Amino acid sequence: MDGRHLVPEDVERVARYGAKVSLAPSAKRRISRSAAWVRQLARRSRPTYGVTTGLGAFVNRRVDPSQAAELSRNLILSHSAGLGPPFDLDIIRGAMLLRLNTLAKGLSGVRPEVTDALVVMLNRGFTPWVPSQGSLGASGDLAPLAHLALSFTTGPGGVSPHAQAQYEGELLPAREALKRAGITPVRLSPKEGLSLTNGPAFSTAMLALDWMDAGRLLASAEVASAMALEALGGAAAAFDPRLHLARGHAGQISVARRLRALTLGSQVLDRNAGLQDAYSLRCIPQILGPVWEAHTFVQGLLTQELNAATDNPLLFEGKAVSGGNFHGAPIALAADLLKTALTAAGALAERQIDRLVSAPAQTGLPPMLVGRPGKAGLQSGLMMLQYTAAALCLENRSLAAPDSVHSLPTSGGQEDLNPNAATAAKNLHRIVNNLRFILAIEFVAAAQALDLLPAPAIRKLGRGVQRAHTSIRSRIPFLARDEPLSPHIEALALMLRTSEWLP
Repeated sequence: MDGRHLVPEDVERVARYGAKVSLAPSAKRRISRSAAWVRQLARRSRPTYGVTTGLGAFVNRRVDPSQAAELSRNLILSHSAGLGPPFDLDIIRGAMLLRLNTLAKGLSGVRPEVTDALVVMLNRGFTPWVPSQGSLGASGDLAPLAHLALSFTTGPGGVSPHAQAQYEGELLPAREALKRAGITPVRLSPKEGLSLTNGPAFSTAMLALDWMDAGRLLASAEVASAMALEALGGAAAAFDPRLHLARGHAGQISVARRLRALTLGSQVLDRNAGLQDAYSLRCIPQILGPVWEAHTFVQGLLTQELNAATDNPLLFEGKAVSGGNFHGAPIALAADLLKTALTAAGALAERQIDRLVSAPAQTGLPPMLVGRPGKAGLQSGLMMLQYTAAALCLENRSLAAPDSVHSLPTSGGQEDLNPNAATAAKNLHRIVNNLRFILAIEFVAAAQALDLLPAPAIRKLGRGVQRAHTSIRSRIPFLARDEPLSPHIEALALMLRTSEWLP
């Protein structure tokens, strides 16, 4: 960790898979230097925001230099005002990592004791309990970060009795979890409370993890589309490379190329010769291509933010410079963009699901993909899959409404334009989870449809489609009769959490 080279893949490795972290020597030197600058500023009579002044609406209230450390502690206590269920553990660990990387830039003025504590917490699996409601993502994710800091900082009376943490699978009072993990709590010095709470670390961690998941889901959406295309006997001409080069969009060209690869060798395409396919088949590259391009755009912004100095004030050559780097607008806007793009991907999948379960007679598929076509009517087959997919799709459309355009002023009007970044990121998280289920539903339907193709068509699938079908069948069976569908959807949704299954 050096404050400069973090990428989304690193966030996932640490947050989800327990990769160990350490600080680069260069980062340690910068941290020690900036801590010395804060000590100098705390001794001066000239006001320095957050060191010898109050915070937010109290910016013009002076704080005696001898009380600067008490100010840090009071900030953590007063800002621990979050509510609701806790964030998932990977999001909390991701936020810890991002806070560490910001502090590693050496512009915040914290002592090495603070960054060392974050390193040890991550490496030993100590994860603070952090409620998920209460952040506007403006001066940072203030309440969530305060709860994070509350778990490993101390003051008169020790670690707060209200702080909790997860350790070795158990939710404990933070002071007990610290003891079991062998972690010494930190008594804060001037500005350290502010440095721990400024910046949209939770919003950014959510965006980073969901960006990673979104890439896997979009790759899966291409496979599901290829399977649906073959099951319905779609026209291969729609993916002619000349057609896509004629429009020139890179994402569209790439999706068409991958669809050709997935269906290479197929003898079940073009079964409906002479018919023009519906948009949900014919326009797969034109729909998923822009979604991929939005995903790529967010990558650049996200990577920049992962290595950004989001504290306030920042320290340059011993001088404190106040500004607004904590503002979460970049994250809010990026999350809103990705929300819209992934909702479009889900809408495409839902339309394909509908075509699979209500396939016209010329496809050779039974209505509702009933496993024993002669029992249609007595059995309902996969009829309800489209209902569930439609419900998830409609929910995503509500969640996709932009959150970044909403603002309410806070702190007596001092903070008068808030980006709503945390809400945007949380709604993105819900859309990602819904999309995973929508695609799982499509895989249930597509695999069933391929199995129901008139023999020996199942032996003439495209190479990639055949591999995907085999992978799905290793997890769920062909549904010969009516049975609960939820377990099969859940099983495939779990499969979609990794890219290892992709053909």
